[in-house]
Amino acid sequence: MAKVAFLGLGVMGFPMAGHLAAKGHEVAVYNRSAEKAARWVDSHGGRAAATAAEAVEGAAFVMACVGNDDDLGAVCRGDAGAFAGMDRGAVFVDHTTVSAAVTRDLGAEAAALGLGYVDAPVSGGQAGAENGVLSVMCGGSEGDYALAEPVIAAYARVCRRLGPLGAGQMAKMVNQICIAGLVQGLSEGLNFAERAGLDIEALVEVISQGAAGSWQMVNRHKTMAAGKFDYGFAVDWMRKDLGICLKTGDEIGASLPVTALVDQFYKDVQAMGGNRWDTSSLIARLRRPG
Repeated sequence: MAKVAFLGLGVMGFPMAGHLAAKGHEVAVYNRSAEKAARWVDSHGGRAAATAAEAVEGAAFVMACVGNDDDLGAVCRGDAGAFAGMDRGAVFVDHTTVSAAVTRDLGAEAAALGLGYVDAPVSGGQAGAENGVLSVMCGGSEGDYALAEPVIAAYARVCRRLGPLGAGQMAKMVNQICIAGLVQGLSEGLNFAERAGLDIEALVEVISQGAAGSWQMVNRHKTMAAGKFDYGFAVDWMRKDLGICLKTGDEIGASLPVTALVDQFYKDVQAMGGNRWDTSSLIARLRRPG
């Protein structure tokens, strides 16, 4: 068992840190909202810290799951940041979905301080975090990954190193590109089925067993049919991720026409007031009159 710090207790980080505690790790937590950190300690034990630097004192592994590039930089850098408090030889594991560029910059800063660094974005949503069955895509040195993987296993169904630092973030971009097209296709299919008067449950029971089947179809068709979009990854965060994908696509010469189109469809959902709806809310724009 290891001494671990977890930075960021949102809908993903809160249960992920909980799984670490449940597996017997000694866990200290930090969150910008001290109330949420206190609530986590009430639920799981451990220790809450006032700063990231205090949380990581003596930790062999530091896990972070925050919002975006700027949030990650803020939690790592400065006198109150994680890097200032970490011991040489400790490993920083970033579960945030950020750009590969900021990953490489922070990884270089960590290396200069004698710290390990693994970029390890996750897929599986809030349910995957709560059930401890996330897919974790990792980049970093073989040595850093080998140290971190047994700790990550507390909340992972599958965890793989896909290459050097930044490879995890590039893999997460592929994940989001694929999801964007899947959800749009599913939205169009279910909307078509509704307008054609088909029984959605009977339809999905049949086609989910064939070539059209997907995780999104099995896990989201009921809430999509009911118009309930309060379960899962928010539209605001999906647009953040797709923005990273599109920018990186331009940089590496990868054409992403469908991704760009679906990003604009999510912009329409935001204009409908759906910023915090989950990503399956693409169907809502198809249901609008006209």
